[in-house]
Amino acid sequence: MSAVWPVSRAAVRRRRIQTLVIGVVVLLSTTMIVVALGLLAASSGPFDQAYTKQHGAQLLASYDRTKVTDAQLTDAARSAAAVAGPFGQATVDVNTGGPATSLVLVGRADPAGTVDRLNVWKGRWADKPGEIVLNRNPTDSTGRGTPTLGSAMTVAGNNKLTIVGFAYSVSQSADAWVTPAQMTALKPTSTQMLYRFAHAATNAELTAGQNGVTAGLPSGALIGTQSYLALRAAAAGEPNTFVPFLMVFGWLGLAVAVLIVANVVSGAVVAGFKHIGVLKALGFTPSQVMVVYLGMVSIPAVVGCAGGVVLGNILATSLLTRAFENYGAEGIGVPIWVDVAALLGVPALVALSALVPALRARSLSAAQAISAGSAPQSGRALGVQRWLGGTRLPRSVSLGLGLPFARPGRTALTLAAVVLGVTSVTFAVGLGKSLTTYQTAASRVGAVDVTMFGGLKGNGPPPQGEGAPPVAKLTDAQDEALLRSTPGASSVAASAEVPMRMVGASTDLRVSFYRGDFQQVGFRIIEGKWFDGPGQVVVSERFLRQHGLAVGDTVVLQAQDKSVRVQIVGKALYNSGDEVLSNWQTLALVAPNQRASIYEITVKPGTDLDTYVSAVQAKDSGLLETDGQDAGSFVTIVLATVVLLTLMLGTVAALGVFNTVVLNTRERRRDLGMLKSIGMTPAQVTVMVVTSMVALGAIGGLLGIPLGMIAHRVVVPAMANGAQVEIPSFMLNVYPASLLALLILAGIVIAAAGAYVPARAAAHTTIAKVLHNE
Repeated sequence: MSAVWPVSRAAVRRRRIQTLVIGVVVLLSTTMIVVALGLLAASSGPFDQAYTKQHGAQLLASYDRTKVTDAQLTDAARSAAAVAGPFGQATVDVNTGGPATSLVLVGRADPAGTVDRLNVWKGRWADKPGEIVLNRNPTDSTGRGTPTLGSAMTVAGNNKLTIVGFAYSVSQSADAWVTPAQMTALKPTSTQMLYRFAHAATNAELTAGQNGVTAGLPSGALIGTQSYLALRAAAAGEPNTFVPFLMVFGWLGLAVAVLIVANVVSGAVVAGFKHIGVLKALGFTPSQVMVVYLGMVSIPAVVGCAGGVVLGNILATSLLTRAFENYGAEGIGVPIWVDVAALLGVPALVALSALVPALRARSLSAAQAISAGSAPQSGRALGVQRWLGGTRLPRSVSLGLGLPFARPGRTALTLAAVVLGVTSVTFAVGLGKSLTTYQTAASRVGAVDVTMFGGLKGNGPPPQGEGAPPVAKLTDAQDEALLRSTPGASSVAASAEVPMRMVGASTDLRVSFYRGDFQQVGFRIIEGKWFDGPGQVVVSERFLRQHGLAVGDTVVLQAQDKSVRVQIVGKALYNSGDEVLSNWQTLALVAPNQRASIYEITVKPGTDLDTYVSAVQAKDSGLLETDGQDAGSFVTIVLATVVLLTLMLGTVAALGVFNTVVLNTRERRRDLGMLKSIGMTPAQVTVMVVTSMVALGAIGGLLGIPLGMIAHRVVVPAMANGAQVEIPSFMLNVYPASLLALLILAGIVIAAAGAYVPARAAAHTTIAKVLHNE
């Protein structure tokens, strides 16, 4: 076997083009597969590790202190595997010298316990009244204005508290903690309980656990819950969004790599009959000859696979670290089994694809191989060629259309590569259209013609000094009437945004209260209805998932020491998980004196926007035009990634065509020489060779489009599920007839692009050079 290695290396050097094609294709395919599998395998690992280490609460529940006692809660909690609490809880306004903020404050004696063990990573725990510990992740960046150890803050009026430590709760059970005695002085409004259950892997099991610990409690006592499954889903949302389409592109790329490798080895065997015969005449056994041809493709495949594993680890680690930095995931990477599987599996798959043609080389006797020619066998495509020759097609075109029938096996492999290339393009175009349509609708881009700000008056002292914005001159009602009466106005929606908290969760919410023509500002209801009375809200799919809620559920919102129980009556199409939509009737229950800060106006067709704004500001200069809705950058990043991967796979498919044309022109150099000797021009030779592949491109387009549409139908909902959003079914219908006609051209472009360069090279080969080679 000592002679096999040098011969294999010589074969790799002799076929530089094929070697480069195999290496590049395997590298790209392996990279995508490693990233996809790495994200899939590690998407929830950092969160689970942190939760296990700190005994995170699987269910965080808040109860109304006026309806249930601590003793009742403790008695009802016996069905849980572990419990912490009851703890007094209150949402309080805090002032640290800057803008006032709202915090969920919990009274807790120590950071230890069987549930939600707190990591006091700086300072110490509060052990007497007048002290407070803030919840802050050790990985969070700090800057000017950030509270520090020893600084004081004013809580709930005149209570002065000193910051004595920073702790971190993986359960996000509170924003800060004080001693139980201090919480009693602050007059808690609710009671917090933290639970862990024997079985809590699914929402159904968690619901069963919740029913167990609330059985027998008074009706209405439970006012809010937070599930750890929702926290985990939110943490894994970003990496899981990328997994579906990366997997599709990775497997498509690997399939193209297999086809190209099989084509390369098959062509090498056909073109190297004499080489095989010489090797056997020199004493190589049939198995050694087979190993030579397997080694010819395995060497670039192993090199490409190793490079793909390295590149895939870099990309996946960067994404995972960014996604899970809040869970101590600075060093997280791709699991080792993914790397091992890629390093062993991809080269093995490549070698397996080369096995059939390598076995053919093994089975040839030395006499057969030396005496065999490299041209196709007599009569293989003769009937088709004669029929085409009898048509009115130009001779270069008819000859080109007959070439694929000379090597049906090679033609099939090349056609399959083109089909997968068209599949990639079709899938990418559909994905891009679905994401763009969704983001435009979710961000309400273009739904509103003019957005004006007018919320300074009545919402605090007016700004002073040079450069301060004008203050609204008219009242809220007068401004709305002005906007409606100005010529050109079609609809006006006024809104005010109030920061609030949902009882039982520590996440800040932005609640937008609307009045007027709010149904005209671009929000789409995809389940339920719009609010039509007090105490009703509309939320997004992401909000429902992150809080484990559904349309029809009731929650309690708190702001400025006031709380209101609201019912979720509808689900709207928008991205934010911390924004809630409601109406002016509900705002009256929380902040009756609040004025609108934003006015969103649509105008009649033909209305000049500058004229409209000028007319409004002439009567109230305090109404300022502001920027409208922005589509954001996430979809742009995804689309850029998809375009890049599509170009890669399109290029790979074109390389497969390139390789086929190189093999065909080398095998038929005598035929090309004869055609040129009887008068065929270089341009006609180029047309003939390109036509032979363009026909395959057209067929590949027809076959690849349905596959791409199927991939689109499967992947887009999977991506939406990972991103915790919902894409309506009409956004999946993105393939009009005109687009399908253009997609057929994708196969033709791929085939023509791959065939042109070797066709030109063959066309400019002189007759003398062909005869000299013979």
